[in-house]
Amino acid sequence: MNGQKRSTITIGSKVQIVLKQDQRNGNLTEGIVKDILTNSATHPHGIKVRLESGAVGRVKEILA
Repeated sequence: MNGQKRSTITIGSKVQIVLKQDQRNGNLTEGIVKDILTNSATHPHGIKVRLESGAVGRVKEILA
């Protein structure tokens, strides 16, 4: 499932995000959502979240 709709992402979800510095090479970082930072209902590049590790990026895939 992709991460373009805010309604599909919940705190505690396991997701893969792309960090700002990895946008060109496409490296994904896996983690658990701590905060949802995007206020709009959708975003074409993915909803921005903060992981429990502190990493901030846009959701590319929802794992659980």
